[in-house]
Amino acid sequence: MNQLPHKRAAFADIAALITSQAQELSERLDTHRRELFPPSAVKPLRAFQLHEVAKFLGVKSSYLRNLSLEGKGPQPAVTASGRRSYTAEQIRELRVHLDHKGRATRRYLPHRRGAEHLQILATVNFKGGSCKTTTAVHAAQHLALRGFRVLALDLDPQASLSALCGLQPELDIGINESLYGAIRYDEARPLSTIIRRTNFPDLDIVPGNIELTEFEYDTPRILAESGGRASSIFFSRLDEALADVRDRYDVVVMDCPPQLGYLTMAALCAATGVLITVHPQMLDVMSMCQFLLMMGNVLEQLQKAGVALQYDWMRYLITRFEPGDGPQAQMVEFMRSLFGEYVISRSMLKSVAISDAGMTKQTLYEVERRQFTPATYDRAMECLDAVNGEIEQLICAAWGRSTTATPGTDQPDTVNASLVETAHGA
Repeated sequence: MNQLPHKRAAFADIAALITSQAQELSERLDTHRRELFPPSAVKPLRAFQLHEVAKFLGVKSSYLRNLSLEGKGPQPAVTASGRRSYTAEQIRELRVHLDHKGRATRRYLPHRRGAEHLQILATVNFKGGSCKTTTAVHAAQHLALRGFRVLALDLDPQASLSALCGLQPELDIGINESLYGAIRYDEARPLSTIIRRTNFPDLDIVPGNIELTEFEYDTPRILAESGGRASSIFFSRLDEALADVRDRYDVVVMDCPPQLGYLTMAALCAATGVLITVHPQMLDVMSMCQFLLMMGNVLEQLQKAGVALQYDWMRYLITRFEPGDGPQAQMVEFMRSLFGEYVISRSMLKSVAISDAGMTKQTLYEVERRQFTPATYDRAMECLDAVNGEIEQLICAAWGRSTTATPGTDQPDTVNASLVETAHGA
């Protein structure tokens, strides 16, 4: 009885306590970043081995080896044992070199041409832990390595996508330097002035941070002040912002916040493709059901308000799948029988390699294979190639063109307990 007033006094200034702890955490995270990426705290990008470059280009390793021996194209770094590697910049130079050899199909530079429209991919779900951000960043990096000009948009105030691209939101992104600066209702900036380069040559990012929450607060106020007459004002903001840079990119990848708010609705209105990530657990699937019911209702109301939704494709992606888990395997089978071709043909396995890479704010494309047990790394990379290869095929199909599949895209799910990674050396 006597301790209650004391507890209240101790937490009387809870706001100051939380703020001070947040500042201390931010300082520690910044120190950690500088230790990871000295001396400038900027993420580098590793060199890619010959077989990886051949995979991205869609050619044989022997062809690239002969090309370098003939002194044609950018010259790779060669170790004493004869192993060749190229930087990401050199991969882009190789594409230009090969494209100039007279291939009419422009196979090596897959940029948009003619009437092909900008592909805008929204990754969505309002259930945490569905690997929405991980899926978005790996898709963006894969497409960049495959030669597409990619713009990543971070719509999530938590800014996890920005963090994976090497930015610390509260330190590196100032006022009006996030996506909010381009979609705000007053004094909006051109999107081109907010774009930042990443460590991948063909991948840029429009970062996010906490100020994106202002859009969620501003929109109902604007709607109320207009008496509902400006019902279209929020869902066109993102599309209008993209008009400033539409000709500079082939694909836009959007990481939406884990809620069906105004930011997500604006993304769904601008999108040409939708990817819904789901973890194959009963509670996650039940949550997704509620999300789909809400999403269907919201999109119906937006269409009644005059929004022309023009999706080229929509798919479900099963993530963090453990094939040796019986209930998960049953849930995957259930979803495939229910949704058929709307489910990406390969599930993304739960991977120690991906989660461990995230501990250093990196992706699987950025870390060295030698940092992991080879089998662990190879299983994860095979899944990434398959999933992202199918996304690439959907994009190209929307343009009416075919694409050379990346290795692994033609292999269906295999329920095999030996694939489950239960330890770092699995």
